[in-house]
Amino acid sequence: MVAYITKEEIAGLDVEVFPRKIHVVNAEEEANKAVEELRKYKFIGFDTETKPNFKKGQKNKIALIQLSTNDFCYLFRLNKMGIPASLRNLLHDSSITKIGLSLKDDFAAMAGRTKSEMLSFIDLQNIVGDYGIEDKSLQKIYAILFNKRISKAQRLSNWEADTLTEAQKAYAAIDAWACLKIYNELKKADSH
Repeated sequence: MVAYITKEEIAGLDVEVFPRKIHVVNAEEEANKAVEELRKYKFIGFDTETKPNFKKGQKNKIALIQLSTNDFCYLFRLNKMGIPASLRNLLHDSSITKIGLSLKDDFAAMAGRTKSEMLSFIDLQNIVGDYGIEDKSLQKIYAILFNKRISKAQRLSNWEADTLTEAQKAYAAIDAWACLKIYNELKKADSH
């Protein structure tokens, strides 16, 4: 396995496309149904998006939580509905492992949304080194493992927009799904 990849090498790779269904969740009732479905899985990918802020000292709350399985991704629009109890309970459920990257930042931002402790999270940055991967960014880890590029074009878009664009949905879904996919690939290496 290659342990390091340059930005130039990544630029030459094909762009990854989220191959599954993306569900946008705008209301608490939809969230409850989504959480019920997610509870059938032991491992789910996790990420968040926050509207970028270009003014010093100002911070925006998390606008979106993405939770993905291998088969689908739910995009929870917190800016539209707050954080429903069902979603909060899932994030604090120790029987379901959530896989993310650079979780310290997500947890700090989540403190503005929920006061409870986040349980059963694995931060890929804390484990990839055990597999000889020196890079800590999602884009680089993914490129090393799957020889595909994750586009970051939507990262600084408005996550509080009335309607998310198709490009925003795809970007958000890929980030959560990629975390789960990376974890599964690393665990596969353990069994060989």
